[in-house]
Amino acid sequence: MQGAQVIVLALPVFLLLIGIELLIGLRRGHNTYRLNDALNSLSLGILSQLAGVFSKLMTIGIYSLAFASFSLWQLPSDAPWVWLLALLLYDLCYYALHRAGHRCALFWAAHVVHHQSEDYNLSTALRQTASGWIAGWLFYVPMAVLGVPPLVFAVVALVDLLYQFWVHTQQIGKLGWFDRWFCSPSNHRAHHAVNERYLDRNYGGILIVWDRLFGTFVEEDDAEPCIYGTRSPLHSWNPLWANLQVYADLVRDSWQTRRWSDKLRVWVRPPGWRPADVEAQRPKPPFVLQQLRRYDPPASRATQALAVALFALLLAATTAFLWTAHSMGIVQQMLAAAAIAGGLWAIGLLSEGRPIVASAAVRS
Repeated sequence: MQGAQVIVLALPVFLLLIGIELLIGLRRGHNTYRLNDALNSLSLGILSQLAGVFSKLMTIGIYSLAFASFSLWQLPSDAPWVWLLALLLYDLCYYALHRAGHRCALFWAAHVVHHQSEDYNLSTALRQTASGWIAGWLFYVPMAVLGVPPLVFAVVALVDLLYQFWVHTQQIGKLGWFDRWFCSPSNHRAHHAVNERYLDRNYGGILIVWDRLFGTFVEEDDAEPCIYGTRSPLHSWNPLWANLQVYADLVRDSWQTRRWSDKLRVWVRPPGWRPADVEAQRPKPPFVLQQLRRYDPPASRATQALAVALFALLLAATTAFLWTAHSMGIVQQMLAAAAIAGGLWAIGLLSEGRPIVASAAVRS
C-alpha cells in the first residue's frame, strides 16, 4: 500500500477527532477553532500531500541509493529490534531536522507553514509544508548509511508523523511522567508559542528526551499562556503564498544585499537575520508580543458556506487522487494536482471575504 493511501485511510479518523475536539471545546467554553483558520490549515495539508505524490519518489530514491551504495551493513527487515532501533534513529534525525528548521533560514522557509496558524488545535497538525522535500532528506541519510532498509525507513517515518497528530490540542492538560519522556500536548504547545520563554524549544517528534539531552527543553508554564503563530505573521489565507512567503523574502534580501557573502548568509543564518544594508533600506518593526493581533478578516455567512462546500468537493477530489495517483501518468497527475491547488487558492480568497470573480477581475 502506498503512503498516500495510508493517509487517505487515516483521514476519517483525523476528521472525527477534529470534530470531537471542537465539541469538547464548545462544551467547556474554550473553543480553539475558527472556520477560516481551520480551512487554511486543512488546505495546506492537502497541498502537502499533493506535493508528496511528486517528491516521494525522489526522497525515497535518494535514500535507497544511499542505502545501496554507502551502507556500512544492511540490517534485516524481519527483526523486531531493527524496527525499534529505526524508530529511535528516525526520531533523533527528526529532532535534528526540526531544530534546523528553527535555526536555519532555508529550512525555516519550509517549516514555517506549520507554525503560521495563530490557533492551536488538531487541524494545525495537518498544516504541513509542500517544500520540505527540497533539503529535508539530508538529515535521514545517516539512517541509510547505518543500514536501515528503505521499507523500514518509510514505515517508521509514517509512524513518527502520525504520532504527532494528537499533541496539537489545548484540550489535554499536563500528563505527569509522560511529559518527562514524550512529546505531549503540553510540551508541543510550548514549541508552537512565540513567547520569548518558549521560543525555539521542544523539537522532539515522539520523544522529548532529545530536548532534555541537548538543552532545548522548556516546560509549559501556566502563569505564561502560549501565544501561537510566527513573529512575522502571514496575514493571508492563501495556501500557495503560505508556502512561498519566506522563500520570497529570502530571495529579495539575497538579491538586494551588496556583499556576496551576505547573499549566502541570508539562507543559512537563523530566521529573521538580515544583511545590514538591506535592513537599513527596508527596516522591519521590532517584534512586540503584546501588539500581536490574530488575522481574522470578515466574511459573510454565504461566503463561508461556499468556502466549506468547495472544500468538501476538493477533499473528495484529493482523496480520489491520492488513492489512484500511483496508476496515473505524470501529465495526468500534474493536471489533477494543479486543479485541486487552484480550488484551494479560491477557498483562501473566500475566507478573506473576497469574491473570486471580483478578485480575478481586479488582478487582470
